[in-house]
Amino acid sequence: MRICVVGAGSIGGVIASRLARVTETSVLARGATLAAIRSAGLRVEAPDGTVTATTLAAAGSAADLGVQDVVIVAVKAQSMPSVAAAIGPLLGPSTAVLSTLNGVPWWFLDAAVGFGGPAAGAHLDSVDPGGAIAAVLPVSRVIGGTVHLSASSPEPGLVSWRAGNGLIIGEPDGSATERLGALAEALRAAGFDITVSASIRDDVWYKLWGNLTLNPICAITGSTTGPALDDDLVREFCSAAMLEAREIGARIGCPIAQTPEDRHAVTRKLGDFVPSMLQDAVAGRPLELDALTGAVRELGLLVGVPTPYTDALHGLARLFVRAHLC
Repeated sequence: MRICVVGAGSIGGVIASRLARVTETSVLARGATLAAIRSAGLRVEAPDGTVTATTLAAAGSAADLGVQDVVIVAVKAQSMPSVAAAIGPLLGPSTAVLSTLNGVPWWFLDAAVGFGGPAAGAHLDSVDPGGAIAAVLPVSRVIGGTVHLSASSPEPGLVSWRAGNGLIIGEPDGSATERLGALAEALRAAGFDITVSASIRDDVWYKLWGNLTLNPICAITGSTTGPALDDDLVREFCSAAMLEAREIGARIGCPIAQTPEDRHAVTRKLGDFVPSMLQDAVAGRPLELDALTGAVRELGLLVGVPTPYTDALHGLARLFVRAHLC
């Protein structure tokens, strides 16, 4: 199986380094990251030692890598329009694309796979401005995914993998396909804990529900997750925004039985950690607000759920970006 991982940062670096052990794997990267991988390999610092994937092919142009069996998209949501414009040479007639994005992905409401309800087939400008991503990557190519591991990239070509080993993958329509089984087999052989889901939309929405509030709040304040949840007022604000998202989920066919307090307890079990959005803010990188708070606001408008708490959080985070990261 030929697999190309698009994006060799924290998550993409972990996935690519593991897959390189078991199948023909390449990365599509750019700038300093590309130069570092070509010079010294992709280095991954893991609890069991540092692994260098010296056999990993790295290129800055999709044309240099050619058609793949699977393309794994491991970039932040705000990079997807440029990725969609660049990856055409990787795509053959049967190439599958695994989406590992945080937040709401571009394929989430596509009616072609049987999604119903008031938002079925709607286009989310917050996620896919002008439909450019869906035009290149229709839902027929997509295997949905969520990542449950924690990693960071302290410098180009170096990944610090701290915890977690889980990936959830599934066809958007819930079917059990040959391509899904083959990808699951490759990822398991690479050492990942793989769950094949018949309801990947639910899994994507549940992960968003957990990321929706603490990610932007920690980015704005500079706080890690522990102190944020320890503050009664902040925790109550998080809970109120999560209730808005839970009601939206109920109306788009992604119900969540847990309470916000249940989800806070899950987060506390992970310890006091630095969320990915805070890592990006500290590094001066763009924040993936549109796929998180922006998409929830847009979905709320589509299905008639008021989102005052999510609106406030989106506005504050957007102002932070304008004041500090632009």
